[in-house]
Parts: sequence; structure tokens; C-alpha cells
Amino acid sequence: MSKIGNAFKNGKAFIGFLTAGDPSLEDTLRFMKAMERGGADLIELGIPFSDPIAEGIVIQEADLRALEHNTSVDDAFHVVEEFRKESDLPVVFMGYVNPIFNYGYDRFFHKCADIGVDGVIVPDVPFEERNEFADVARTYGIDIISMIAPTSHDRIKQIARVGEGFLYIISSLGVTGTRSEITTDIREITSLAHEVTDVPCAVGFGINTPEQAEEMAAQADGIIVGSAIVKIIARYGSEAAEPVYEYVKTMKQAAARAGK
Repeated sequence: MSKIGNAFKNGKAFIGFLTAGDPSLEDTLRFMKAMERGGADLIELGIPFSDPIAEGIVIQEADLRALEHNTSVDDAFHVVEEFRKESDLPVVFMGYVNPIFNYGYDRFFHKCADIGVDGVIVPDVPFEERNEFADVARTYGIDIISMIAPTSHDRIKQIARVGEGFLYIISSLGVTGTRSEITTDIREITSLAHEVTDVPCAVGFGINTPEQAEEMAAQADGIIVGSAIVKIIARYGSEAAEPVYEYVKTMKQAAARAGK
């Protein structure tokens, strides 16, 4: 089991997302520490990109804020490097293929291994093309996190068979963002995946209330919350650490109730 698997060892996992450099690198580091203090089991750190096609307006605007002061791939690495001085909590990058390609696959995944990034999500690369970089990542022990959308049973199983770290179950078709209602049968997707793999399943896209957190965690091995956290950061800016802590604590408690 990779280090990412540790996030799922003690009940339902809470995975929190934020964008590197929003509103500053120093703030990002403080927010990561606040999320861990609130009970996050894994942190997903976004590498800002000018054309984040999987993201809704909330994370798009976070990327733009980060890019306004030239947050780079190396800056994202620096934040993790600083975080690693105090924490062993699993960290996964959410990054688009263009910045990773320009950085150089070998150089990128080598650096991930050196500083303690445990996995990478690349949402704009089709499953059939993942080996373009997955083979390189594997040589450095970095998990490529596969995303599974509500689709055919055969395709869910096909993607799940090669899952690493955890499987990112997309709750609803479309882009990231908070949703008032999630109607996808997450339990069915999770069950199909678990027929072919022991890799845990975490569900994301739209979860923002404690009620949704408990409901979705009951159908999967963990939950992923991004836009709701980024909204807090957009509202409070550099003062967001305590509000982020309180929100993560509440959501983690809700997810944990699903495991009892």
C-alpha cells in the first residue's frame, strides 16, 4: 500500500483541495497546516494553470489569482517542501498536462519523489493516453490518480483495474463546483470498482455541506472537497486559516459519522 493508502486506514477519509499561491505561497502553507489540524487525511494541491478545463468558476478564479503573482510549478513544489518539514500527511498534486509536460516528465516526477509528493491527478489526459507519463511516474513511486465519471460499467472497471493511490469518483458530469443536490448512484460506482481493485474510492465534485459529506462518505471510502474550501479562501484571503480549519473539522466529523 502506498502512503496515500494510509489516508483511508482509519475510517472515511477527508481530502481537501486548495490552489497553490492563492492568495500567496505563505498563506497556502498555513492553510495546509490548518486543514491537517482540522482532520484532513490527505491534501490535494492545485498547480495553477491558465486553462483549467475541469474546474468551475470558483477554482478558475483561484488559479487566476495565483497566476497574477506568477505562481509556478516550482512554487508548488516549494510549498510541499516546506510542509514536509512538519508533516507526513499525504499530498497529491492536481495538475494539467501542459505545465507538467513543459517542466519535463522525468524532472517533474523525480522532484515529486524527492520532496514527498505522493501522487498526481492529471484531469485533462484521457485514460487511454495516461501511459505517456504514468510509466515515468511509476519509476519514481508516484501514484497517478485516475478519475472515474458516471459512465458504462465496463469502463468503470477498466479504469479501476489500473487504479493507484485512490480512485477519484466524479459525483456529477460537468466541472468542479458546489452543488445543491447529488443524484449519481455513487455506491454502484464504488461497488463496481471494488469488484476489480482494492484501491479506495473517494468521491468529489460538488460536496459542500455536512449532510452531503455524510451521505457521500456512506457510499464511498472518502470524500473530496475543493470549491467550498476555495470559496472560504476567496472570502477571507490571508485570514482564512481559522475558517478553513473550522470548516474542515465540521466536514471531517460528518464524513466520520458515515463510518460508524
